[in-house]
Amino acid sequence: MEEELSTIGTRSLQIAFAENGPADGWPVILSHGFPYGPESYDDVTPLLVAQGARVIVPFLRGYGPTRFRDPDAPRSGEQAALGADLLALMDAMGIGQAVLGGYDWGGRAGCVVAALWPERVSALVSVNGYNIQNIARSMEPAAAVDEYAYWYQYYFHSERGRAGLTLNRREICHLLWRLWSPKWAFDEATYDATAAHFDNPDFVDVVIHSYRHRFGLVAGDPAVAEIERRLAEQPDITVPTITIDGDSDGVMGTGGTAHHARKFTGPHEHRVFEDIGHNVPQEAPEGFARAILDARALSSPR
Repeated sequence: MEEELSTIGTRSLQIAFAENGPADGWPVILSHGFPYGPESYDDVTPLLVAQGARVIVPFLRGYGPTRFRDPDAPRSGEQAALGADLLALMDAMGIGQAVLGGYDWGGRAGCVVAALWPERVSALVSVNGYNIQNIARSMEPAAAVDEYAYWYQYYFHSERGRAGLTLNRREICHLLWRLWSPKWAFDEATYDATAAHFDNPDFVDVVIHSYRHRFGLVAGDPAVAEIERRLAEQPDITVPTITIDGDSDGVMGTGGTAHHARKFTGPHEHRVFEDIGHNVPQEAPEGFARAILDARALSSPR
């Protein structure tokens, strides 16, 4: 991501973001996951701009130039905080309704906003389906192969994991890239461009909180407790949605997410991308951009 960045203030954050396309274009907000960055959308953005989109790609809390405004605020990485950040960005930019796209943490943020504030979302593209965590059931064991894939989450539950992420964040995240996208032949320059964003002073705290909170091991931020309460009800997503899985995703295990379809009660399509791993927009930008355009086409005035 070499273009000039902008920043905008919300109640919690000073959010850094890239914006491309006409100011009066149809708005689409694309959110990255862990451990990635806005570069995931570098090849998606021009494809959407060519179709009249105003494309906004923010840095999530804990990444790149995005900063907390209050030095004493909890460095929460919970799903409610990610959704609240996305909604607050829309409010700050004066965007009443947008197409939302994302994967991993970014897909979760999009699902949260789509589920709880559907009037703000014209359409949704979510990699790995319904990304709202069911924390009440988080201690139920999964299949052995799936538990194996979650090693990094259990590592982050310990103080050894916090120390490891602090000291070896680039090595750990590089390993995750390779494990999660085994058929993606990214080069070191591509990785280094994103890994620089992990030097954010809040990166470790936000990541550690995220992976502990989703298992009910730590308390959440009281400021978003009501959002978490609503998410505990596992709300349906009613907006037009396209969900995506990569068939070579090394973190999602054997199950895939097609079974999430029942949670999407509006127009919905599920797509599987061949030979694609976890970072779908960077590995398959044309397919991801097409999903954004097709999801928008599913939308009707509401």
